Amino acid sequence: MKRIQRVAGAVVGSAVGDALGGPFEFGPQGVFSARFPTPGAGGEMCGGGGWDPGEATDDTQMAVLVAESLLERGGLDLPDIFARFQRWAASEPKDIGLQTEDVLTNGMPWDLAAAVHFQGNQRAAGNGSLMRASTSAVRFAAAGQEATMDAARRIAALTHGDRAAWEGTAIYHELIRLTLEDADPLTELPDILALVHPDHRGRYATVLAPDWHPDQATEFNGAVWPCLGSAVWALRTTTSFEDAIRAAIDLGGDTDTVAAVTGGLAGAYYGFDAIPTHWTQPFHVPLPGFHGRVLRLADLLHLARRLGG
Repeated sequence: MKRIQRVAGAVVGSAVGDALGGPFEFGPQGVFSARFPTPGAGGEMCGGGGWDPGEATDDTQMAVLVAESLLERGGLDLPDIFARFQRWAASEPKDIGLQTEDVLTNGMPWDLAAAVHFQGNQRAAGNGSLMRASTSAVRFAAAGQEATMDAARRIAALTHGDRAAWEGTAIYHELIRLTLEDADPLTELPDILALVHPDHRGRYATVLAPDWHPDQATEFNGAVWPCLGSAVWALRTTTSFEDAIRAAIDLGGDTDTVAAVTGGLAGAYYGFDAIPTHWTQPFHVPLPGFHGRVLRLADLLHLARRLGG
């Protein structure tokens, strides 16, 4: 498979998963398949829960902001990414994580805001840095293992003071990098875990183990560990992009983010052509705070080519 197929699959797959999962957020297990029992029948981009049919959520909106900063600034400019996040947050997007909102609006500078939040709350291991990582994972993949994991941690730390979130995002970056190189990311997990900070390695080893099931999670899947574990489980236990996304959303809970993370992995694994066209045609990404811009499939494909070039 050509690399661009995997690159486009990662970026678009994450966005599609996000848009599919949004209307089912915080719902019970199995609702997606109960409503759409026949794979491939169409109609799944249904909207609901405040979302228009095919509308991507904050997950993809933030991923686009990261991508455009990386491209326009010619590299990793952390103050610029943070400023874009702040501009977006100030525009009252339909959805924004409570932790992310607090960090972006607490008035502290970019290099202190997340740390100050963590010191005060001692809770910052949400999946909000993982959800937006598809574009940065694609951009830094060519730089190699150390560079991509370092970039993941640094971007995650803009909004998440807990190192657990950094490590989960770094694992995701490396999984995408390996997949873009035509490696099997699942067989490489033991080697990736060896690169995780020792304080967090055990917890990730548990949720990424071959015999782990999301029902065994000890936290809601809005936390970074079960979110990443659920996405890997969905990839491991299915045989197509569509089935992986269905499995992810059927877990219930934080369905948009679990499906977005799954979509990035499965999109890179199976390639862009494996994403059903009846999912890619209606989806769109509004960018609150940025002159009413709305990105569609052609825009995401162009972004993916620039990121992966």
